[in-house]
Amino acid sequence: MIIRDTPHSFRLFFILRGSVLPLIYGKIIFITLLGIGVAFTQYYYPAVFPHFTLAPVALFGVALSLFLGFRNNASYDRWWEARKQWGHLIVASRSLSRQLVTYIDGNDEEGAFAQRYAINLIIAFGHALRHELRQSDPWPDIEKYVTQDDALFLQRANSLPDAILRLIGQKLADCRRKNLFSDILLASLNKQITALADVQASCERIQNTPLPFAYMLLVQRTAYLYCFILPFGIVASQGLVTPLFSAIIAYTFFGLDALSEELAQPFGLSANHLPLHAISRTIEINLLDILGEKVLPEPIQPQDHRLE
Repeated sequence: MIIRDTPHSFRLFFILRGSVLPLIYGKIIFITLLGIGVAFTQYYYPAVFPHFTLAPVALFGVALSLFLGFRNNASYDRWWEARKQWGHLIVASRSLSRQLVTYIDGNDEEGAFAQRYAINLIIAFGHALRHELRQSDPWPDIEKYVTQDDALFLQRANSLPDAILRLIGQKLADCRRKNLFSDILLASLNKQITALADVQASCERIQNTPLPFAYMLLVQRTAYLYCFILPFGIVASQGLVTPLFSAIIAYTFFGLDALSEELAQPFGLSANHLPLHAISRTIEINLLDILGEKVLPEPIQPQDHRLE
């Protein structure tokens, strides 16, 4: 995610970090070169291209804008839904940890161990979910928060976050059998565990259910076709400035297409994806603070205006 103040108007034209321009500059160059060729052909050989009216090009552009706008909204909804789910993860993690340290007697040795054990697993859950969504190695982040026996169990699990939730549930059930808290509190704690599971399922739904491929293909084909025929449609009225208008419109349409594609999968590592590392580190800091730890990890800071 890009974190920066709104730049001055003139600097807007020179910002590349977070821009989709590096992804589409080749397409823009191609359309610009095409526009140059069409413009100079029209200038030296005016009879080559007939004088088209701008109405078909304008109608085509309006239709394409509607398609791109719909796709952009759908992609942003996925991105925002993913961000809301990670916000729910913060709330559920804090609430579950707060209830553990509030209602389990920390002066009792067994109660204190149960608090630390469960909260460490909640921290591990946040890291494990991030790594599952990004398909990266979770163990450097979670190995210090799980016991050796639990690590062996988790390494055999098909879904690491789900296995961590099972360990938390088993520990709470064991605490109830030892009368460390009441059935009413167990129901409240289980509600928070279910909230964590709901966040996991929602993120998996977003990741595993992409936008319909046929719709994406239609929009991309239409954008390519429109930008390709644009120089031929406007050269009679725009003359030698045809390449400039072609480049601007190509940047707009290709840029919206590329941005929509990035936002549609919000859990990746590009500049416009969600800062899952920073969010999971926030959960880690908050929960260690609840445990009373004095030495806390440093928050993740933006590097060159980019927060991961």
